[in-house]
Amino acid sequence: DTKLPLGFTFSFPCQQSKLDESILLTWTKGFKASGVEGQDVVSLLHKAIERRGDFDIDIVAVVNDTVGTMMSCGYDDHNCEIGLIVGTGTNACYMEEMRHIDLVEGDEGRMCINMEWGAFGDQGELDDIRTDFDMEIDSGSINPGKQLFEKMISGMYMGEIVRVILVKMTKDGLLFRGKLTPELLLKDNFETQYVSAIEKDSDGLQKAHGILIKLGLQPTSDDCASLRRICSIVSTRSSDLCAAALAAVLRRIQENKGLQKMQTTIGVDGTVYKMHPQFARRLNKTVRRLVPTCEVRFLLSEDGSGKGAAMVTAVAHRLAKQQKMREEILSAFKLSEKQLLEVKSRMKIEMEHGLKKGTHSTATVKMLPTYVRATPDGTEKGDFLALDLGGTNFRVLLVKIRGGNRRAVELHNKIYTIPKHVMEGTGEELFDHIVQCIADFLKYMGIQSSRIPLGFTFSFPCEQRTLDQGILLNWTKGFKASGCEGKDVVNLLREAITRRAEFELDVVAIVNDTVGTMMSCGYDDPLCEVGLIVGTGSNACYMEEMKNVEMVDGDEGRMCVNMEWGAFGDNGCLDDIRTEFDVDVDEHSLYAGKQRFEKMISGMYLGEIVRNILIKFTKQGLLFRGKISERLKTQGIFETKFLSQIESDRLALLQVRAILQQLGLESTCDDSIIVKEVCGVVSRRAAELCGIGLAAIVDKIRVNRNLDNLKITVGIDGTLYKLHPHFSTIMHETVERLSPKCKVLFALSEDGSGKGAALITAVACRLREAGQH
Repeated sequence: DTKLPLGFTFSFPCQQSKLDESILLTWTKGFKASGVEGQDVVSLLHKAIERRGDFDIDIVAVVNDTVGTMMSCGYDDHNCEIGLIVGTGTNACYMEEMRHIDLVEGDEGRMCINMEWGAFGDQGELDDIRTDFDMEIDSGSINPGKQLFEKMISGMYMGEIVRVILVKMTKDGLLFRGKLTPELLLKDNFETQYVSAIEKDSDGLQKAHGILIKLGLQPTSDDCASLRRICSIVSTRSSDLCAAALAAVLRRIQENKGLQKMQTTIGVDGTVYKMHPQFARRLNKTVRRLVPTCEVRFLLSEDGSGKGAAMVTAVAHRLAKQQKMREEILSAFKLSEKQLLEVKSRMKIEMEHGLKKGTHSTATVKMLPTYVRATPDGTEKGDFLALDLGGTNFRVLLVKIRGGNRRAVELHNKIYTIPKHVMEGTGEELFDHIVQCIADFLKYMGIQSSRIPLGFTFSFPCEQRTLDQGILLNWTKGFKASGCEGKDVVNLLREAITRRAEFELDVVAIVNDTVGTMMSCGYDDPLCEVGLIVGTGSNACYMEEMKNVEMVDGDEGRMCVNMEWGAFGDNGCLDDIRTEFDVDVDEHSLYAGKQRFEKMISGMYLGEIVRNILIKFTKQGLLFRGKISERLKTQGIFETKFLSQIESDRLALLQVRAILQQLGLESTCDDSIIVKEVCGVVSRRAAELCGIGLAAIVDKIRVNRNLDNLKITVGIDGTLYKLHPHFSTIMHETVERLSPKCKVLFALSEDGSGKGAALITAVACRLREAGQH
């Protein structure tokens, strides 16, 4: 009643395209069953089981006996990565890096290669060392010109080589007084087991005498000694050739791993290796001499075609079961086309809620008016100051915008620090410090006497009521300056300038960095009407029709809307696609229940999602041999930069393992593949969700303008977009797929919070001079 997994050792020439599929190339060994050559033997076995109908078996693997030998030994010694058979025939297999196997798709991990090394020399590579005796053996074989290496090494031919040498030496009068016998002239009449018997230390000469008598000869003691010497020469050449080929394999594995010294094990089977009294010792010795940097252990296999086949099957069965478990866990991150379209539809609904006066107060996607009413048109010119306050470093910039035929933007900036005591002091102290920095910069640039328009990038939560008014809702990022929350920060800056009384500035605009990104790109591309940031956090803005921005009076023209899309889903509308890992990351974050969309896509959280998945995999025994390191338990230890590094196509698995080692994770190549897969699934979903948001925006713009088709540019900034090897491509593809009527181009922003802030100021000045508000 039990459906057991089965391994099928099928020792005929086959072409294998996967573990459970094997096409028979040709029958050998007297088999002639019709209708089998060119067919998949696994499929034929399945059909035979179905015809019988009284049991069922899961055929997991078709196994080569050399691979079975390696796997049989690998069960007892995990260092075993080479299989060798030296018996009637000879062959070897070893674990090769996938990136070097062009016949199989994929670059990750390793795969066992069945070398079929018996055919080495078939194209003339060994002609300089092949003897007349080898050529005679080959010409008299059933497959002349084939398996030439095997014919110099294996048990099927070793005895025959000795016989042919004896015949030649007898004809030359060097043995048996020049007298040949019919028995000695009979092909294959000197068996390889005779070679093994004759080379025994104890009674080898006695055995030689008996064998020669059996061949009808009358040997002298010198004849017996000569025969023993011939056997030794032939078998030594065999073991040396075997060792030379193994040395090549060992060097390749060592180079693949990039090791100076290597420890490894070779699983061995075959009558010559097992029965010949000197073969194994000579092979060991020659391998050590040829590859001194490899410490090699030879391990005798127990029943490679039986136990080994079962081991291959057991490993394949375990891996398949574990892969299925991993796929089930990761399937929650793989969004179907239907789900993507549904999320896009929900984003559009939430955008409408944010724009409308009646639903704005309860909307999660706030759609905040920025009072930026136009993008650059190329006529902007002049000198502008920009302030960039978003953390402990504070920048002051002079931005020179040149119009006309030689349009250009020239930036000069200086970075100042804000001491901790100022961050945590009074509002007056903070803004006085900022104004002191501005004064230093104006003096540094020699422009103290000019009244220059200024744009203020202030990267803290604000409610904007006009272009030059922003009410600070609350401090973040370690700032605690008193008397600022609930106040207009532009006014606080103006008051500090007045207190200093050294210079005058025209504070024109308070700027959101996402809008700055759009404006920075808009200067070079007039089609740029969307801004996107995907870095530590994520947000978007775009040019909305004024008639739709119900929170601001007036229906004419357009205004840039700061979406604050990170909060999309805070009302539960994304609960059906959030995974247990998203929930866990959210619950352990500073603002639980807030910014749920951002927590699924931005750099601050992706590494943490990956860490949580890795912990679950490890607890279920699917990773790191089930051992969770203390460092992996540490929140935030798996930085998002590691995703970008691990997913790089240029990074070998050894380098992935080195990254994991920094995190205290001792990983195998298989572990590295799994970690890379997890990173890929998490970052793909993030890129797709970002693409969905953009698709909703560009579709809305197209519908707003009653266009059949829209051509538009998105200005983008952020480390995740810039540094991740695949994020941008996946995001672009998603936008293209979900908004087929929109031709969307993408432009990387240069300094949105500096150059962008100056351009917002420049556009505002242009509109002001033209009498627009």
